Amino acid sequence: MELSTITSGFVLSLLVVMASTHVATSVLTSGSSLAKSAVTALATSFIWFAATYFVSGIVGVAGYWVALGPLLAVVAYILFIDLSYEGGIVRATAISVGTWGVSFVILYVAAYFGYSSFQVIGVPPGL
Repeated sequence: MELSTITSGFVLSLLVVMASTHVATSVLTSGSSLAKSAVTALATSFIWFAATYFVSGIVGVAGYWVALGPLLAVVAYILFIDLSYEGGIVRATAISVGTWGVSFVILYVAAYFGYSSFQVIGVPPGL
């Protein structure tokens, strides 16, 4: 795969996550801004990658334990949202589910028109 393809995919993924996070936080909190959504999208992308890579890539778990990486990533993702926005863990979970839902809609529409691989970086795929 070419570096420009990887870079454009990463940037487009972050834009989808940023927009999704902004929509979810605008509905559920009063502390929403595009800049904060961009930082959240970048941070959650890193958290998701680090947690899944560490557990599955470095530790090399197998069998049922392979689900440990994504599970820890979802927990870390929700905890980061909790630290970033007011409202507690319940609201952070709602923001996470809302972000996933909005991302799903954006990706569904994009896939319908043939423009997407139907996944983004920074949002758990099956939250």
